[in-house]
Amino acid sequence: MAKEINTIGVLTSGGDAPGMNAAIRAVVRTAIANGKKVKGIMRGYQGLLDEEIIDMEAKSVSDIIQRGGTILGTARCEDFMTKEGQEKGAAICDKYGIEGLVVIGGDGSFRGAQKLSHLGINTIGVPGTIDLDIACTDFTIGFDTAVNTAMEAIDKVRDTSTSHERCSIIEVMGRHAGYIALWCGLANGAEDILLPERYDHDEQKVINHIIDSRKKGKKHHIIINAEGIGHSTSMAKRIEAATGMETRATILGHMQRGGSPTCKDRVYATIMGSYAVDLLCEGKSNRVVAYNKGQYVDFEIDEALAMKKDISDYQYNVSRLLSR
Repeated sequence: MAKEINTIGVLTSGGDAPGMNAAIRAVVRTAIANGKKVKGIMRGYQGLLDEEIIDMEAKSVSDIIQRGGTILGTARCEDFMTKEGQEKGAAICDKYGIEGLVVIGGDGSFRGAQKLSHLGINTIGVPGTIDLDIACTDFTIGFDTAVNTAMEAIDKVRDTSTSHERCSIIEVMGRHAGYIALWCGLANGAEDILLPERYDHDEQKVINHIIDSRKKGKKHHIIINAEGIGHSTSMAKRIEAATGMETRATILGHMQRGGSPTCKDRVYATIMGSYAVDLLCEGKSNRVVAYNKGQYVDFEIDEALAMKKDISDYQYNVSRLLSR
């Protein structure tokens, strides 16, 4: 018999992502519409262990859908990686009457949700990460905003790079995933895109490309470098020494996490948040909400974490073809 849920908790964990507030809003208001009480857990799993738990009402999430970041806050929590921390978290959920929990975050956050599920707390994960690196879903909350923020910044760097006839290495976020780099490379018409999934660390190929482009009359050169490769500043020095072309490194950094979420991030986050509550109301647990092949679906967390994801060969080959 399905476990009846009367009180639903919601937390955001890991790196913040634009659209998380839209998901929080959807969770709170969908739960209330279903006659459930809602508890907001501040600062992710750390806030759970510290018992930073608040009551939430419909008005608690008024005027937040357009805001970046997360009103609940987020933090890393090493203690929750231990069995003792997980058991303490489950006990605190019991103490506050939280029978169901929506966890908005990435794969690390889902592992925590998985452990709580095994300890008797019904948990549903919602994919919130700018990295787009969760294999079960074609969309993660925050990616669309982050990639648009990066794209606009790269356009501006290209303007000055063209004026000064420079090579610009622009480092974008994504942890060990190259999706932001690939999308920006395609959208910004970069000459080179360095992805953790494809880069062979043969810097001479990049240098030769720059030299060949200069011979053809190209006045500037844009290299999009993924965070997972990094070392953009030292790379710029080496490229300038090898090519004689003035080379600058720009690291976009955490600006990609901020800003008002795009329409896509708001809408997808809203549907995913509501879907998560629906699953809890059905008595389900240990699930991850996903957008897969044009549909909102859900997977077992175990299955979702076991899935693998890779860069599209076709998209990568298109980027190389068009950069010549």
